[in-house]
Amino acid sequence: MTIFTNFLRSLLLTIIFSFVAPMFLVGAVLLLLSLIGYFPGLEELTEAIATQILHFLATFGSGTSLRGLFVISLTCSFVGALFDMYAYYRCQILRIDS
Repeated sequence: MTIFTNFLRSLLLTIIFSFVAPMFLVGAVLLLLSLIGYFPGLEELTEAIATQILHFLATFGSGTSLRGLFVISLTCSFVGALFDMYAYYRCQILRIDS
């Protein structure tokens, strides 16, 4: 029974970290762009890049950038869960064969 609880704990942590990682990545990029925008001459460039990122996210969110970020995060979470289940299955198969 402890193997099953370890699997569920691993799966839950993978789902949470896979969901939060794209949010932190997009947030860090937008924060970095806003900080770089304080340098003279780079305001328009950083604003254009940030606008393109928000338009990209809006594509996945039916016109809303935040919804697009949630869609991408949910997709990454689902893929992370699938990978964790595959790794668990593969570990069990290799343990049986040994």
